[in-house]
Amino acid sequence: MTKYRLSNLYQHYLAGTLTTQEQMEWKSLLVNPELKQTLEKIVEEGWYDFSEEEMILMDQAKADQIFDHVVAVPQIKVRRTILWKPFAAVASVLIVAALGLYLYTNGSASKQKQFISATSHIETGGNKAYLTLANGKRIILTDSKNGTLADQNGVQITKTADGQLVYTVVGNKNSSSNDSNTIETPRGGQYQIRLPDGTNVWLNAASSLKYPSVFHGNERKVELKGEAYFEVSKNKKMPFRVITSTQTIEVLGTHFNVKGYLEEADTKTTLLEGSVKVVRIHSTNGVVIKPGEQAQVKNDGDDQINIVGADMEEVMAWKNNYFRFNSENIQSVMRKISRWYDVDVEYDGAISNEEFNGTISRTKNIAQVLRMLEDTKGVHFKIEGRRIVVMK
Repeated sequence: MTKYRLSNLYQHYLAGTLTTQEQMEWKSLLVNPELKQTLEKIVEEGWYDFSEEEMILMDQAKADQIFDHVVAVPQIKVRRTILWKPFAAVASVLIVAALGLYLYTNGSASKQKQFISATSHIETGGNKAYLTLANGKRIILTDSKNGTLADQNGVQITKTADGQLVYTVVGNKNSSSNDSNTIETPRGGQYQIRLPDGTNVWLNAASSLKYPSVFHGNERKVELKGEAYFEVSKNKKMPFRVITSTQTIEVLGTHFNVKGYLEEADTKTTLLEGSVKVVRIHSTNGVVIKPGEQAQVKNDGDDQINIVGADMEEVMAWKNNYFRFNSENIQSVMRKISRWYDVDVEYDGAISNEEFNGTISRTKNIAQVLRMLEDTKGVHFKIEGRRIVVMK
């Protein structure tokens, strides 16, 4: 059992999106003593998913009292930690019997530090996307009713109740049509799609995927802008290829993430399962990466492909609906925030050279995220409409 799987189930548990089968799996894992330390670490890293009312500054004595205040139920205690300056100590307890996460707090509102107001008109991102058919028809998926949206070349296009776009072959699988569809997510949007071959794709904010309505010939080719996670259906006779502005990814059947925003320095391909080959555009040479590895291709035209070990939790954070900052500068952090909350970012004065580390749910109000960043005392923020001003 990998830490990534546990973290994935934990995030879905917090979001209330576990399936019945996943709920049974989650319950069994919670009572497995061999996973105690891993579970402790996951909860410890994610304690900032609590609301601002639950996060109260406390001294060491108060933290000790909280840890001792655990009553007559099976439990896993989580170590006191300092995730974000200037918190001296925090405590959280994973109550196994109730499958709940609780933070015992004590103190008055006068002890709380005043942060950016959590009241904001800026909504968090969600399932938002546009589908453009081969005939030019544009469908706003957010507003569309569930059910069949269109029939195209023997393929039925359906929107499901859980916000997924599904392509189902119901006619001639050997259609020679080259018609292409495009699904686009705006800033502040995400969406999931199942392609005609059974491949599942999750699109992050400000991304697009172009694909044929029916795969035919000797390959399955799609074009990606932005970021997406792929679970490719296996078909040795028809390799799956993902084309970005800088590279081609060749696979037979595997799970991988591609982050190819042009405003970033690199296009990053991270492998979770199977094997993929990454080839630079206009080149015949490529590299094969293994699970846990990441191929980095510079967006400035450098032909070199660098292979590094990947932080899988950071890579998959967006798909599991949370932010994870791992020694990132403020510009990198704000690009993520800008895409998810659909806001513009400006810098007033010198740009902070602080590095940020931490985890928080993407369902949180933008003010809560900015407040956490301010805790470092390295940056301050001002919200002006849909513009965030970053100040040192």
